[in-house]
Amino acid sequence: MEQGRPPAGRQYPRTPDEHGYAPACTHTARRRPQRYSVRGQILDALRKALVSGELIPGEVYSGPALGERFGVSATPVREAMQQLAAEGAVEAVPNRGFRVTGRTARDLAELAEVRALLEVPAMLRLARAVPAPCWAELRPLADAAAEVAERGDRAGYAEADRAFHRALLQLGGNRQLVQISEELHRRAQWPTVSGPLSSHTADLVADAAEHLALLDALAARDLSAVENLVTGHLTGSR
Repeated sequence: MEQGRPPAGRQYPRTPDEHGYAPACTHTARRRPQRYSVRGQILDALRKALVSGELIPGEVYSGPALGERFGVSATPVREAMQQLAAEGAVEAVPNRGFRVTGRTARDLAELAEVRALLEVPAMLRLARAVPAPCWAELRPLADAAAEVAERGDRAGYAEADRAFHRALLQLGGNRQLVQISEELHRRAQWPTVSGPLSSHTADLVADAAEHLALLDALAARDLSAVENLVTGHLTGSR
């Protein structure tokens, strides 16, 4: 075992906050079960294509054309697109297919505001109650995101970024908060009306570095730094 790193799954003493809140500290940096259905695979592929900019806002894509592109029938593509339509990523165009929607600057600002309203208080609460060694267990996720950022892989970084934030919030034990926050996070990663969000490697690297800084602030229980880092990370005001 690497010296200085706690073993996965180890339980640490829990420190309750002023409300008696004491989250269990367990290793949450594990991969979620993979989806094996064709629909699930196509949904993952379409989400990555959205984030990377392969699917362009305003363009209409048909089920048969995308099915040919992915080497599957049109049925799982349409099913996956219907899921994306329910999430607001695309909209159905009768007899043609699905049009990719784009976020406006206002959309992104509103998403950031809502995420901050949910995640800042949650992270401050965790900062007061979670023992420092717990945060060390999440460092591999932050390191993995940093490695992807260095490669300039926006779609890969989007996934690694969500994994890191999901693991942070899972420490609180509120499954509804985790689910809602991840959905908002995914929406914030969709392309804007002018195309995908910046894919410059330097931007991704700077964003990933904030994960490591946040873990340090959480371990030190520096509440002011935690609040500033989370707010700045979500809103882009650094």
